[in-house]
Amino acid sequence: MEAGCLQPRYTATYESDFRQDPAPRRSILPKSGFLTTTSLIATRGCHSRCGFCYLSTDGLRMPYRMRNPAQVAAEFLADGQPYAVFIDNNLGSNRPYLRELCEALRPLNKIWSAAASIDVTDDPSLIRAMALAGCTGVFVGFESLTDENLSDARKKTPKAGDYARRVRMLHDHGIQVNGSFVLGFDHDRKDVFTRTADWIEENRLECATFHILTPYPGTPLFRQMEAEGRLLHRDWDLYDTSHAVFRPKNMSPEELEEGYALIYQRLFSHASIWRRRPMDRRAVPAYLAMSYLYKRSNRVWRLLIKYHLVHAVWRPLVELTRLRHVRFRAELAASETLHRQGASVVAAGV
Repeated sequence: MEAGCLQPRYTATYESDFRQDPAPRRSILPKSGFLTTTSLIATRGCHSRCGFCYLSTDGLRMPYRMRNPAQVAAEFLADGQPYAVFIDNNLGSNRPYLRELCEALRPLNKIWSAAASIDVTDDPSLIRAMALAGCTGVFVGFESLTDENLSDARKKTPKAGDYARRVRMLHDHGIQVNGSFVLGFDHDRKDVFTRTADWIEENRLECATFHILTPYPGTPLFRQMEAEGRLLHRDWDLYDTSHAVFRPKNMSPEELEEGYALIYQRLFSHASIWRRRPMDRRAVPAYLAMSYLYKRSNRVWRLLIKYHLVHAVWRPLVELTRLRHVRFRAELAASETLHRQGASVVAAGV
C-alpha cells in the first residue's frame, strides 16, 4: 500500500509455509475496545467439503495446514489476555495435532473457544484433553437434524440421532456448545423451525446460530440450484444467509425467511434462555450474562463501544468463567488420577 502497488487480485498458492508468518502486532489494538484481542489461528482448512460451504468453491483445494503448537501457545501467552478465540475453520480436523495443541495450552491456565465438527467427540479422551487445556466452548456446525440433508450436503458427520449424546459429552466436560444450523434444505418442511428449536432447548445448547441455505457462487450447491432453475436472482448483497435467494422444495421463500426470523425470536426469548441454562449451577450466572449480551442488548453494545467500555464490562465475566473452569479442571484431573489408581489396584489384584 505504501508503495502504491496494490493489485486488483491476489491468488493463493499454498507453497509457502505459513508457520513462518510473524505473529500479528496485537499491541497496536486498543484492548478497551475488544472482548479479547487474542484471536488465534492454529490451522487452516477443513477435512469436510460440504456442498454449500465456501471451502468447496471450484478450484479451491485448501490443504489442512498446522502451525507449531508451542508457537500458538506463545502467542496466547504474549498477549496477556485470559481468553482467546480460535478462528480456524475446524480446529479438530487433525486429532493428533489437536491433542498436541492441548498439551501446549494446558499449562497456561487460560480459557479458549474454537470451531470444531461434532465428530471430534469420536474420541472422548480428546474432549477431556480439550477441557483440561482450557476449552470452555465450541462452535459446532450441526447443519441439520435430518440425515438425508446431511447426506445431500456431503457432510462428514455422525448420524443426527447421535448428536444429543455427543452434546452431553461436551457438557460433561464443562464445554458449552454454540450450535450452527442451516435452514431450507430439500428435506426441510415447515415444521423444521419448531423441531430444531425443540431439540436445542431439550439438549440445552447454550447458544445457537441459524443460516438460510445460501448457494455461494462456485459451490456445488450453486451449480445444482442453477441447473434446476431455482435461483431467484444474483443480487450478491442478499447472499448473506439471512435471505432466501432460491426456491425451497417444501415451502415458499417467504415462509423460509419468516421461519428463520421466528426461530431466532424463540431461542433468544427470556423463556428459552432460561430453559437452556446449564445443568451446572455454577455456570448459570456467566451463561445468562452471555445470552443477554449476545442478542438482547444491542442498545447497551452501542454505548459500550462508543465509550470504550467493552473490555471493562466483559473482563469480569471472562475472569469468573476462567476461575470456575480452573476449579473444574482440577476436579477433572483429580478424577482422572483416581481412575488410574483404581485401574492399577484392579490390575495388581488380577
